[in-house]
Amino acid sequence: MFRLCKYTKPIYGLIVFLIICLVITQVFCDLTMPEKLQNILTNSSLISSLREQTNINPDILANAISNAKEQIWLNALYMGLLALGSVSCTILVCFFSAKFAANFSYGVRKEVYKKVENFSLAEIDKFSTASLITRSTNDITQVQMVVNMVLRMAVAAPIYAVYGIVKAVGIQGAAKLSTIVIIAIVALICLVITIFIIVLPKFNVIQKLTDRLNLVTRENLTGLRVVRACNAMDEEELKFKKANDNITKNNIFVNRVFSIFMPGMQIIMNFASLLILWIGGFMVFDLIGYEAQATMLGSIFTFQQYTMMIVMGFMQLTMIVVLVPRGIVSAKRINEILDSKTLINDPLNQVVECSLKGEVEFRNVNFSYNKASEEVLENINFKINKGETLAIIGGTGSGKSSLVNLIARFYDVTNGEVLVDGVNVKDFTQEELRAKIGFVPQKAVLFSGTIRSNLAFGKNDLNDEDIKEALDIAQATEFVNEIGYDAPVAQGGSNFSGGQKQRLCIARAIIKKPEILVFDDSFSALDLKTDQKLREALALKTKGTTNIIVAQRIGTILNADKIIVLDDGKMVGYGNHQELLKNCKVYQEIAYSQLSKEELENA
Repeated sequence: MFRLCKYTKPIYGLIVFLIICLVITQVFCDLTMPEKLQNILTNSSLISSLREQTNINPDILANAISNAKEQIWLNALYMGLLALGSVSCTILVCFFSAKFAANFSYGVRKEVYKKVENFSLAEIDKFSTASLITRSTNDITQVQMVVNMVLRMAVAAPIYAVYGIVKAVGIQGAAKLSTIVIIAIVALICLVITIFIIVLPKFNVIQKLTDRLNLVTRENLTGLRVVRACNAMDEEELKFKKANDNITKNNIFVNRVFSIFMPGMQIIMNFASLLILWIGGFMVFDLIGYEAQATMLGSIFTFQQYTMMIVMGFMQLTMIVVLVPRGIVSAKRINEILDSKTLINDPLNQVVECSLKGEVEFRNVNFSYNKASEEVLENINFKINKGETLAIIGGTGSGKSSLVNLIARFYDVTNGEVLVDGVNVKDFTQEELRAKIGFVPQKAVLFSGTIRSNLAFGKNDLNDEDIKEALDIAQATEFVNEIGYDAPVAQGGSNFSGGQKQRLCIARAIIKKPEILVFDDSFSALDLKTDQKLREALALKTKGTTNIIVAQRIGTILNADKIIVLDDGKMVGYGNHQELLKNCKVYQEIAYSQLSKEELENA
């Protein structure tokens, strides 16, 4: 957990030093007050003793009583100042520790976000989205709470315990009463160890169950339309109830165990206090003389105060011991993200300039997910020049999306090379590479905001002319003009139809004016007429741009310069439409299942 502190600003090291100084001052004030109390009790007993004396000169007696009263008021004033100092220090410690903990969580959350942003899709899949959300929120909050408590208690607790013992030992009659303190401390330690053994394994379970609850909730909310359309509300409710019940049962168990902690500590403290007063009472009665009894009574009350502080010190230590394990579990989960080796990294020697533009080439490419034994793509070889259109077609699961994901380097190849502009994609920085590519994913994704802000994802300095041109090509002008460029977009674009979302995503890619446009089955929600108009506009208005189109419909790819046919991750065909129609059986099966022989031959 201390490893995470490096993500705070350096100036906050001074705040930690200030907190330590304030805590020491606070503890000094608290531990000095029993001495002043003892002085007050001693002087009170002295006054009572002097008033009983009849053989002392009245003037001397009055002067002695006056001095004793002055000492009482003086010590009372000291106690008031010490109490004020303790309260002031406590307030400042709470303020600065909360400030440090908040800055700590800010720094850690920022680093986690930056790390996750640099994750490849393989690393996202490894952790899961739900778990990453939990680690970025709940886990960091848990660690923040622990840091806040540790800053307030870690310094104070040992000083309370050690210094309290030192002061208590020097009090009259401490030898007879020290056994009570030892018994109280041992009982407290046994209580903490028992709770620690019972509760610690549950913390890790709770965080994993939180992941599961987030996953179920996220799936239900994301797929709400499907759930309602399929009348699957009851099934989803049962899934949520199961996840909720599991985490609730574990939390109830942990809270029940912790509910024993505070009453148990109170019982130990009160029992120790009762024993001190009981045994101390016998010690007072065994003494002869009012003054000696009063002095012993003051010592017993002072010893009781120090005992409470000693037990308080050990209580704070035990609270740290109880809280820290949960923080350690959360810190471990956070460090798993921060320590995770990023699979896709920028090269040390960055490419400055390329002689070619818009060229894409695959050389003997093999690819598998997470180093699985089964290859998703095998021995892929092709080359497409600037301004050409490459289409990729094949059955479901044939590897079409996997292939185009390698171009943008969302994944790295297992073997072989992917080249863009004649350079291996691994030799570009990710920013340089993706600046060359306009990528439209299979699932149309819009972000909450406006149409303008969504289009600005591709180009920050866009103007209305840029927007109009991109929308014209994407065949989205008509419906966008009806609502305006600043029309609101709900999260995920839920206030738009599938076809509208796809066209806005296409416009977002086009507006970058990239060298290469990749469409990963991005026309699937468009009707045939809109599909044809969009392809014609692309051919006319994006001349010089290399287009790579993944499609399921033959009509979408008829006019492509080259077509790759994939079957079970292998290239079983490569050529134009007419060549594949004659020579590729897989392509023939797909083509004849969608269009008639006459339509295909006349295309």
